[in-house]
Amino acid sequence: MEKIVSLQNAKVKTWASLHQKKYRDRLGLFLAEGEHLIGEAMQAGVLEALIFDEPCPFDCPQMYEVTPQIMNRLSANVSDVHMIGVCRILQSAPQNMKRVVLLDGVQDPGNLGTIVRTARSFSFDAVYCSPQCADLYNEKAVRSTQGALFHIPVIRCELPSLIRELQKDGFTAVGTSLQESLPLKKLPEQEKMAFVFGSEGQGVSAGVLDQCDANVRIEMDGFESLNVAVAAGIIMYQFQVK
Repeated sequence: MEKIVSLQNAKVKTWASLHQKKYRDRLGLFLAEGEHLIGEAMQAGVLEALIFDEPCPFDCPQMYEVTPQIMNRLSANVSDVHMIGVCRILQSAPQNMKRVVLLDGVQDPGNLGTIVRTARSFSFDAVYCSPQCADLYNEKAVRSTQGALFHIPVIRCELPSLIRELQKDGFTAVGTSLQESLPLKKLPEQEKMAFVFGSEGQGVSAGVLDQCDANVRIEMDGFESLNVAVAAGIIMYQFQVK
């Protein structure tokens, strides 16, 4: 265990840089705050280092005791945080998929994290994010996943080429739209299904919708649309593999 007391320490500066996406991408690392997320990271085998300023229940090869001032510098949370994990970004490739989620420009980190958490809860095999989506390793997104990001592949890629590849592999691609769409209860279940959800303001882009085999809408009374994370949860529940 190493004790660090200076805000100018090189390790502290590196950890603090992980609040920015460009450094997360460059280093392949991100920060996870709090006991629950750290426990999930340990279970997934991606915890690289543990930073703490109070007695810690975990054991890790790289342990760093820091001052409360350093902890405040590293934490993005408004409430008291006393342990932070430095985690390795997963590079897992899904196999034998039957249910996947495609996100077309979902920009709110909370929505992104919630969708990932829901996909894991309903045994979906992967979540694919367009380049316009929020960064999964943003602190708000990480917190919203409640650790699910450690247990399901989340892959950033261009959706048009992905949809073509999925269709070649026997997937039915289902877009979500209020126009020219089937009611959810009339959508037939297929062995392999990919569901596309769009940005909070614009929905799924027209080009992506044109590639889908079908479009679906959730029947509602009194409102035209739902929050994207809520809509995704309803559809994933309906079409989870039993």
